[in-house]
Amino acid sequence: MPYSKEQMAQRAAAEIPEGAIVNLGIGLPTLVADYLPAGHAWLHSENGLLGMGPFPYEGDEDPQLINAGKQTVTVLPGGSTFDSSQSFAMIRGGHVDLAFLGAMQVSAHGDLANWAVPGGKVMGVGGAMDLASGCRRVVAMMQHSTKDGEHKLVARCDYPLTAARVVARVITELGVFDPTPEGAFRVVELAPGVTREQVAAVTGAPLL
Repeated sequence: MPYSKEQMAQRAAAEIPEGAIVNLGIGLPTLVADYLPAGHAWLHSENGLLGMGPFPYEGDEDPQLINAGKQTVTVLPGGSTFDSSQSFAMIRGGHVDLAFLGAMQVSAHGDLANWAVPGGKVMGVGGAMDLASGCRRVVAMMQHSTKDGEHKLVARCDYPLTAARVVARVITELGVFDPTPEGAFRVVELAPGVTREQVAAVTGAPLL
């Protein structure tokens, strides 16, 4: 049975080393905060926050505490706020250990496309290119296929790239996959009940 979004977030949380500084991108990655043990890691948000906690309970929201996706969040004891220039200096300086980013396409070589669909409305790449190229490790969290059944794990991206050869691991509802220099996805694990044949049928690149 494919992973639910919550199970994907729980699986992603298992990727985080103790004491790491971690950025959670917009969308699916924001769910990861709910599955981190207290004090395990420091969550970073590029709008200027380090020490981000889980989403607040209803009624406890502070409209002045938001993440980069404009969702209300909490701040853990010892957390800090700062301006965006300092935040991006952390990212560009290689001080963020791990980033979880949503993706529209990931190639078998680790290329990332997550900011524009050809012919669609373009909102701008935002901080994604800085995170993709500046963080020490990038993990993509995404649905394995589009709603129309098109491949999102592909041999070569045909959407505009965010960054080339930066994705170390991909987590989808079907399992966990690593891009490789050989131009194939290495199967790390499959969701319970999901077969290799099922994954191969919806993946636009070879599987190792």
